[in-house]
Amino acid sequence: MPGDEPDLYTVFVHPLHQAGVRYMIVGSVASMHYGEPRFTMDVDLVVHLDEPEIATITATFPEADYYVPPAAAMAEEIRRSARGHFNLIHLPTGLKADFYPSRNHPYWEWSWAHRRCDIVEGHSACFAPPEYVILSKLEFYREGGSEKHLRDIRSMLAVSGDEIDRALLERAVAEFGLTDQWARVVAD
Repeated sequence: MPGDEPDLYTVFVHPLHQAGVRYMIVGSVASMHYGEPRFTMDVDLVVHLDEPEIATITATFPEADYYVPPAAAMAEEIRRSARGHFNLIHLPTGLKADFYPSRNHPYWEWSWAHRRCDIVEGHSACFAPPEYVILSKLEFYREGGSEKHLRDIRSMLAVSGDEIDRALLERAVAEFGLTDQWARVVAD
């Protein structure tokens, strides 16, 4: 991202990486990494957090520059078996990071074992594997119907199709009951 303007990597990903918190970038930022760029004001991060690491989050993102939820709220989200979520906001820019600490996903362990770390903006950044990103986008499309998820998936297939394990992806699509959503992607 050009110039000296803060970006999602500088504001959220690099500090998290430096702090040693295990994370994977998912959502639109990951789909752009594997596909084509588009505009976004937030980064989605699957994080491997336990309650003692809440202190690391608050130390890494100081309240002078960030809105960080209270420790008790983050702890409650970490304890959720599914759909745990909290966000941080960079006050000077309004950029946002959505943190997803829940571990109840059939491909959680597989995704951690296959995450990909690359150099972005001169620093390391770790991304969920493209298959996990695609599955997540298919799930979000099923829940909300936003066409942006299908566009992101098509972009990923066009740009990074050779890197995507289609057999694994199609098994997971069937397992999650996402066959209709997947058919919309491949039909267009």
